[in-house]
Amino acid sequence: MPVIIDNQNPTADPQPLKNIATAVYALQAASFLLVITFFVAIILSYIKRDDARGTWLESHFRWQIRTFWFSVLWIALGGLTFFIIIGWFILFAASLWLIYRILKGWLNLNDGKPMYN
Repeated sequence: MPVIIDNQNPTADPQPLKNIATAVYALQAASFLLVITFFVAIILSYIKRDDARGTWLESHFRWQIRTFWFSVLWIALGGLTFFIIIGWFILFAASLWLIYRILKGWLNLNDGKPMYN
């Protein structure tokens, strides 16, 4: 029997949403090898964000969405300045920041903790 997520009932089983949040973190991590997975991850986050509203998992989907958009910003800035050397540093810093965001989110998700704002 499938589990129905009821956002009005905080005792409902969060496992299906937790599995999707885990998959999104995995897709974000895989984006270092295949860029397309980053876009699949953001689509999943936007689709499931409303289902997680009112639960502790909502903060993870918000974290994942912000991670995507700020990464796009930093990668674009690094790409535009790549030829004047500073872009190399921006891209390197953006990569470290992205790794931090993925690891921090994934570890908190695994521990059952919400992300901070």
